[in-house]
Amino acid sequence: MPSQPTYVIIPGYGDSGPGHWQSLWEPQLPSVRVKQDDPEEPWPLPWAARLEEVIAATPGLLVLVAHSCGVPTVLTWAREYSVPERVRGAFLVAPPDAEQPNMPQLYPKVCRMAPVPLDPLPFPALVVSSTDDPVVSPARAEAFAVAWGADLVWAGSGHLNTANGHGEWPEGQALLAGFVAGLKLV
Repeated sequence: MPSQPTYVIIPGYGDSGPGHWQSLWEPQLPSVRVKQDDPEEPWPLPWAARLEEVIAATPGLLVLVAHSCGVPTVLTWAREYSVPERVRGAFLVAPPDAEQPNMPQLYPKVCRMAPVPLDPLPFPALVVSSTDDPVVSPARAEAFAVAWGADLVWAGSGHLNTANGHGEWPEGQALLAGFVAGLKLV
């Protein structure tokens, strides 16, 4: 019988407020949330270090659930730290292209996450993006998924956050459930 994983919720810039799907899913899942010292100040290495602390302190099988700047946080963590075998997968939603030319005008602090790591991930991953996300083009989302060795699905619209109507986000819940069902959780 498969084990129930703990979901490591990795918010992005701004910490996914109370109406965000990550915050709404958190009490519904066996989960732990990564709380950055300052969620308004994304930096790859300090954010990855905090993720490492949470993973080290959380026993059992883990599935990472990252949004926006949480995605490059996962990638930086996987590059910088020894990834334990108990991390069974990552659900990577709305990865920002911190290197896109208009990012300094859109979200100057997100530029700090550049360059976006392109190393293959050592565990299964699913990238979920929309075709009209202002922080990543469809071509770049596809390139990310290929580089990371992840599957890619198109879902919703906009940046897949509360401002774009993705509060409870049942489509995302179904995608996460399907992804986890395909993982080896024994």
